[in-house]
Amino acid sequence: MKKLILVTSPPACGKTRLSKRLCTALDHVVYLDKDTLIPLSKQIFKVAGKPYDRSSAFFEANIRDYEYETILDLAFEALRYADTVLINAPFTREIRDTAYIQNLRAKLGEYGAKLCVIWIVTDPAVCKARMMRRSSDRDAWKMEHWDEYIKGVNFDIPENLRIPDDPESLLLYYNSTDDLADASFARILPMLNQN
Repeated sequence: MKKLILVTSPPACGKTRLSKRLCTALDHVVYLDKDTLIPLSKQIFKVAGKPYDRSSAFFEANIRDYEYETILDLAFEALRYADTVLINAPFTREIRDTAYIQNLRAKLGEYGAKLCVIWIVTDPAVCKARMMRRSSDRDAWKMEHWDEYIKGVNFDIPENLRIPDDPESLLLYYNSTDDLADASFARILPMLNQN
């Protein structure tokens, strides 16, 4: 069966590192990264005469959901030709919305595909250190308002995604240390390689 793998978590938990590592280890994977859409989003801010702020009301109203819609449309198109598509994106709200996930699973069924979600479990202090180290303009507001930002971030495992008798429905990847990450990778890779 075809698969759409979502690598999800709050920002700076290690989605990109894991996603690229998985795509190197898995066979014939289409890799999609929502961050690839950022140049287009920056242009929307510019044309609208708004400051670039991915935490703003403007971003929420005019860009955020369209980025997710676009990356999923690209994934659906890729599933016509490939067996496995991996999306590297937070999906922080969407994965906790049961109706959204049910609709996504139904749509994937039309492509003969199933949803596999990898949730990255990372200590918030580790995320902050990684965010500081990467020093990305997309994190500027978060870093400047860390206490306010972190109060609104849900690091809880999204158990609503788990389907009995389908271990791939929710895979946990522990990533607060390299040893935990390596052990998690060794555990989940064989599961994702199964048909």
